[in-house]
Amino acid sequence: MLTTRYVDGSPNWLDLATPDLDAAVSFYSGLFGWQFQSGGPEVGGYGLFQLDGKSVAGAMTVTPDQAPPSWTVYFQTQDTDATVRAAEQAGGSTPYKPMDVLDLGRMAVLADRAGAVFGLWQPGRNKGLGLATEDFSLNWIELYAPDVDEAKEFYRSVFGWGTFDVPFPGGIYTTVNPAGTGEDDMFGGIVTLRDDAAESDTGAHWTPYFHVPDVDAIADRTRELKGTVRLEPTSLPGVGRIAKITDPQGARFAVIKGDPNQT
Repeated sequence: MLTTRYVDGSPNWLDLATPDLDAAVSFYSGLFGWQFQSGGPEVGGYGLFQLDGKSVAGAMTVTPDQAPPSWTVYFQTQDTDATVRAAEQAGGSTPYKPMDVLDLGRMAVLADRAGAVFGLWQPGRNKGLGLATEDFSLNWIELYAPDVDEAKEFYRSVFGWGTFDVPFPGGIYTTVNPAGTGEDDMFGGIVTLRDDAAESDTGAHWTPYFHVPDVDAIADRTRELKGTVRLEPTSLPGVGRIAKITDPQGARFAVIKGDPNQT
């Protein structure tokens, strides 16, 4: 379960890269009720999405040559530089080398062997997200990879993650959890790209899931706000109800209402 009691290897931050920050703020405020607080010129306009005064994500403006519109998930580490070295030795790359962010923490952005981008966050004054699992906050993450076994090997070598294969109708779902923890601490899953029609036309990537009280209402609201519902609300036995969304600028994410009794 994803929580704000962060340990090394667990998701502890995420942010949005967008070509139009004002438009993105309008969309996510209208969809999730988030408020945006800019960090000002000292941090290049980077700001925080907040809910009830707690940080649920970061956001920044990017140009087309810097990055595509996208969400990036960050994982906690106590030594960014050492984790970067481990990732590079495992066949990954480092598009953005380690750097200090004032006294808030130290970060880097990496890509795994298949090209899926993720971040590292070494906490300083900013310990991580202030809210997780609750409505309109990060609840789950999912890696879409060309080869699940290779992905498991890469992230195990970098973070020491454990994995569990969970049977479901039609196949096996691989979950991941921090080193030294058990199945109850799973925070995400790994899916083969070719097995998900909504993702098969993309390269390897991580997708964040935000918990919502009503998936169908969020899908309707997405269309009202000029976003795209790329996977209509769908019930997954033993999991709940999900939908996959693209915001008006092109960043992809998903929403979920967890309910093991959903049919």
